[in-house]
Amino acid sequence: MPRLTEQEQQEIIRYLEADKPLPDKYRFLLFADKREVELVWNGKTSEVSNIVLPFQVIEQVDEPRAEKDTRLQLGFSDLDSRGRQLKGWTNKLIWGDNRLILSSLKNGPLREEIEKQGGLKLIYIDPPFDVGADFSMDIEIGDDTFTKKPNILEEIAYRDTWGKGADSFITTIYERLVLMRDLLAENGSIYVHCDWRMEAYIRNLLDEVFGKDNFMNNITWLRDSAAKGAKKTARQWSREGDTIIVFRKSDKTMYNTVYKDELTDTQLREYMYEDPDGRKFKKVTLGDYSEDSIQEFREQNLIYKTKSGREYKKYYLDEAKYAVGSIWTDIVNLSKGQHEQLGYPTQKPEALLERIIRASSNEGDLVADFFCGAGTTAAKSEKLGRKWIVADLGKFAIHTTRKRMIQVQRQLKAEGKNYRAFEILNLGKYERQHYIGVNPNLRQAEQQKQLEEKEAAFVDLILRAYRAEKTDGFKTFNGKKAGRLVAVGPVNLPVTRLFVEEVILECRQKHITRVDILGFEFEMGLFPNVLDEARAKGIDIAPKYIPAEVFDKRAVEKNQVVFHDVSFIEVKPHVKKNSVAVELTDFSVFYSQDSIAAAEASLKDKGSKIVVELGQMIKVSKDAGGFVSREVLTQKWTDWVDYWAVDFNFESKQEIIRVPVNPPNPPLTKGGSEAGGFEEVWTGDYIFENEWQSFRTRKNRSLELTSVFHECPPGRRKLAVKVVDIFGTDTMTIVEVKI
Repeated sequence: MPRLTEQEQQEIIRYLEADKPLPDKYRFLLFADKREVELVWNGKTSEVSNIVLPFQVIEQVDEPRAEKDTRLQLGFSDLDSRGRQLKGWTNKLIWGDNRLILSSLKNGPLREEIEKQGGLKLIYIDPPFDVGADFSMDIEIGDDTFTKKPNILEEIAYRDTWGKGADSFITTIYERLVLMRDLLAENGSIYVHCDWRMEAYIRNLLDEVFGKDNFMNNITWLRDSAAKGAKKTARQWSREGDTIIVFRKSDKTMYNTVYKDELTDTQLREYMYEDPDGRKFKKVTLGDYSEDSIQEFREQNLIYKTKSGREYKKYYLDEAKYAVGSIWTDIVNLSKGQHEQLGYPTQKPEALLERIIRASSNEGDLVADFFCGAGTTAAKSEKLGRKWIVADLGKFAIHTTRKRMIQVQRQLKAEGKNYRAFEILNLGKYERQHYIGVNPNLRQAEQQKQLEEKEAAFVDLILRAYRAEKTDGFKTFNGKKAGRLVAVGPVNLPVTRLFVEEVILECRQKHITRVDILGFEFEMGLFPNVLDEARAKGIDIAPKYIPAEVFDKRAVEKNQVVFHDVSFIEVKPHVKKNSVAVELTDFSVFYSQDSIAAAEASLKDKGSKIVVELGQMIKVSKDAGGFVSREVLTQKWTDWVDYWAVDFNFESKQEIIRVPVNPPNPPLTKGGSEAGGFEEVWTGDYIFENEWQSFRTRKNRSLELTSVFHECPPGRRKLAVKVVDIFGTDTMTIVEVKI
């Protein structure tokens, strides 16, 4: 302990006797800390998540479409008879909270697979500094555009980051940066894309997490054309650029020099001289060259002599190379109508990611993006021969990236180039996070008490809106309505398979046969398997979505809250000799967002608003005279379908997860179960192998409703059909056929 003066010692005693906190200066006087500067903010902690949750594969895609010839031009020898990838690295598109994803990647069994690929060489992230805008999506319906509001889970993410202020955002991103640092290979680097709002904070966080000696550069990207400039009436300097902050893991970092594709006008003007054949060059002094080199230049006709007799080396324009610097003015941001534009608010141009990927990775390296949005990092990585892991919390982002990557696969197949399979994953079970407004400054016991009170209030609110009677004495059930028991899912997380299995277990123990499960979101791939299992045990489970209107007291009091059913699919198989095709015949949805009555009451003259009520998208308009009209935009059930796919042999691939051996004692290692590591377990589910799909794009809004005929061996088999609606929510059904 550093020596304190007698006056300082007495002052400390007075503070302790008065039960008051010590002044900040004593943090440095009392403890031997060599740090000259330290970042401090409300909520800062050195604790980093080390939870390991199993990744479950929801879908695998490794061919664009199963046509008559299913053999693919993949760069692998480990293929089955259909040309599907059996071994080797499979790219990963992960849905969920990236804190849990990063922790499970770092500490779980996938870490070993990552290390086998040489580790993560590059991480690019573009964190959502304004999450509310990031989760609102514009959906095109004919000539109209409907804005889909964030769902409850996305709203919670907004509230817990940007919505609570800078300190909340910093705490959120700090833990994720620590996890990313630990995942990076020793020669890896991270690129963090910032705008003006959080740039200063992010730079300081990166200094602390990676060490200031590992700072590489601040890249300034002039995303808007300089020609636009600021308006003459602007009252401040215009914001035309973003900053991309680059840090390395260590001094072993890899870097490839990137050269400009085009020279600036100033650079071009230097090439003012021409050979007789018209080849342009600029002159370079010979001061640094040896006599032997100059003689070689003469023999190669590379010497230019001026009228005064001075000699220079010719440097030809067609050989010119200029390294890209830290100010990027040659990559213009995406604008409406560009072929890349997918309607995603924070989407970045592929040219931007290409430059970053080329600079900090090589072919075959592993690249990651944990805020993937529209999937630009994955798309460009695939085109450049890199492997990838990308993740996002938004379901719409996952769906947008899925379609984009299938299009990339199709393009590479048409060009005769190689591509890899990719799989869609989510976390099979979730840590219960305190996302319902618990005060983090309370003591742990008080936090737990407040959590229980808030959860109880939340359940009461949902039951009241559902018009259900509260019940006691059950483990999983909260209420009862019309002879059916009601289980309310968590406010902060999707309803998972684990949650439903606990409901089924209590049903069997207490001979319950009819159940409603209410949830804001349901885990991807949950239905219909789990419902079929329950039905086989004599249990009728009806899953229903909780609408955001439950938090509107007036809507609850007026009985206007509608809990809509999970979407329903109808298909018709067509069998022809030893082949089968699938026809999509109906798709029913039951969404609601806003209401016609509310829109009519709030509209001004000459205004209009699109609402969704009970599965119908309706445009409500008011003319200059105050007359209100309604136009149904979703005329057919197909208007709701954005994408559908078929697995022609659903039970051909079991879903195997690797879980920690219990108890993990000694602590988890990369070894086998004897070392307390991981073991393989079948979840009871099967992986949806995407063998044929049809989907809408921004350019082509058409949709095929019947698949190609797929050749199958004789016998009974199950076909799985997955439909993704225009909001990015997936629904699946299974039919059995005899070939």
